[in-house]
Amino acid sequence: MRIPLYITLALLALGASVAGAQEAPPAKVVVTHVSKKEVAQNQAMIGTLYYDRVSRISSELAGLVATVHVREGDRVDRNAVLVELNTDILDTEINLTRTRIAQIGLRLENAEKNFQRLERLHAQEGVSEKDYEDSLYAYQDLVKEKQAHQDSLQKLLIQKKRSRITAPFAGVILSKEVDIGAWVQQGKEIVSIASSQDLFVQVPVAETMLRHIRMNDQVPVLITAYDRQLFGTIQALAPLADAKTKNVFLKIRLPAQDDVAVNMSAIVHVATGAKQKLAIIPRDALVKNQGEDFIYTIKEGKAALLPVHIVAFLGQQVGVDSPHIVPGMAVVIEGNERLRPDQAVEVIGEK
Repeated sequence: MRIPLYITLALLALGASVAGAQEAPPAKVVVTHVSKKEVAQNQAMIGTLYYDRVSRISSELAGLVATVHVREGDRVDRNAVLVELNTDILDTEINLTRTRIAQIGLRLENAEKNFQRLERLHAQEGVSEKDYEDSLYAYQDLVKEKQAHQDSLQKLLIQKKRSRITAPFAGVILSKEVDIGAWVQQGKEIVSIASSQDLFVQVPVAETMLRHIRMNDQVPVLITAYDRQLFGTIQALAPLADAKTKNVFLKIRLPAQDDVAVNMSAIVHVATGAKQKLAIIPRDALVKNQGEDFIYTIKEGKAALLPVHIVAFLGQQVGVDSPHIVPGMAVVIEGNERLRPDQAVEVIGEK
């Protein structure tokens, strides 16, 4: 039996009205509490990443490149072998010198025995003064000749060691100027390497801001490419200001990063005023509404949307001077992306 269309529609409308009469379950959220801290107001400035310590490694020897162990962008440890020169001729000279030292050793042993024999006879006046002196000079000459060959061997061994060009420090390879089979001259640049422990961001600031900036202060830094938050330490001030803008460059040391490149951008929050007491909230609590910043707090079991005025960025936190944001206030940090004002909420955790 078929149900008339008008009855079907009536049943659907009735079901919808019953469903609408039921309240939606409370939204589950995680909250934290506002704290207060004395911090300086700051401003976002765009800076550039660079390495403050760069070594352009050259060859101390002329030779043929036998092996190249690195490519641009590789990360290497201190003393890692970067490039090796061919040492076939050098190895032959080393073996030849060692053979000569062994031959001289045999002659020296014989000359020493002869000298000792003549020395005893000379003491008994059983040999002429000339024969005695000739044996002494022959022995001394062989001693010096052996020493000269040993010095030559040491020089050859140093040359062989320096045919293996190594990293002076742990770092990242910026450039590679040679490849297998290339002939390099003494002093030619082979590899450029930057110290991974000397990563900096250089940021221009107005000279009027310097009164609020202190060396060794930590400042929040955002690596733009990865939206990565970290802290850097103000280490130095570049000695030359921009002639036109009068901006001065701050040098801020960053922790080592494995995936950054020279000249990438970073946003640095630099102090622009004296320290003041601000309400501190996590960045996770912020929500955007028509381009403005808001947070959700809880009033009588419901979500309440409040505007905030951010005056300081502190890595994963922000400082606000909004008078209605007070210490101890609960703010939503998880689940806020789905909340609506006056929506019922259930707190399932605190951080």
